Amino acid sequence: MRVLITGGSGFVGQRLCRRLKEAGHRPLVVSREPDQVRDRLPEECDIRRSVLDFVDTPPDAIVNLAGEPIAARRWSDDQKERLIDSRVNITRDLVTLCEQLHSSQGRTPRVMVSASAMGYYGDQGDREVTEETPPHDEFAHRLCKRWEEAALPARDFDVRVALLRIGLVLDLGGGSLEKMLPPFKLGLGGRFGDGKQFMPWIHREDLVRAILFLLERDDLEGPFNGSAPHPVTNAEFTRTLAKQLGRPAIFPVPAIVLETAFGEMSRLLLTGADMRPARLLEAGFEFQFETLDAALADILG
Repeated sequence: MRVLITGGSGFVGQRLCRRLKEAGHRPLVVSREPDQVRDRLPEECDIRRSVLDFVDTPPDAIVNLAGEPIAARRWSDDQKERLIDSRVNITRDLVTLCEQLHSSQGRTPRVMVSASAMGYYGDQGDREVTEETPPHDEFAHRLCKRWEEAALPARDFDVRVALLRIGLVLDLGGGSLEKMLPPFKLGLGGRFGDGKQFMPWIHREDLVRAILFLLERDDLEGPFNGSAPHPVTNAEFTRTLAKQLGRPAIFPVPAIVLETAFGEMSRLLLTGADMRPARLLEAGFEFQFETLDAALADILG
């Protein structure tokens, strides 16, 4: 199976390409700088500069992971537009590819798994959140909503679309832990604000397995929460990470400090959702790492 991947050279995409190759599939990767990312990916990857460059090599499936990091900088109006455009534009290109293949060859990819994020729900306090929970209207929700809406027209060309709302992805070498580990290893870690906000998380290996699961199951479409079954609060996350490292975590960061430093973007750190993977569990997906203790033990082992 040929699988076209946007964001294939990123933290999740690299692991996905490796797992696809091991399973006998051929990854097709979109990157604006093929020469710079080639050494991060299996030799068998076909790397091209744009989605539409693959019109002569029709993929059997698509995984859409592209998007500028949401927490990279303060959310100015220009940065908000960049965050939206980096997700929506390439997703629209994927739909255009499906349309072109449908009209020229009469065949399209069977499925597109398109990333979204836990920010779709906005601040949900301490209520339990499933795929049926109404969102709280704020920028993170509107960003994810436009991202998801850009993917849905692929259904008009007989493409099954699954939307994966991803939590904090945990592993070494990138993701959420990359910035958190240095201060925690020095004993300088601590909760953010009052620490009561929920942090849905997922081990990178389980996230890749969930993507493969959605690619393979022809009966699954629509939104899925891509997070482990047992989310934790920020305070619980802090204590668990510190325990795994054998360090104290006694330096909380007051909310006012985060709000001053990051402005509106601080909401990502100070609010959250008790997000549960209800539809993945109902479909029979089994997590290898259900608890944060188990995930961090494997990662930091």
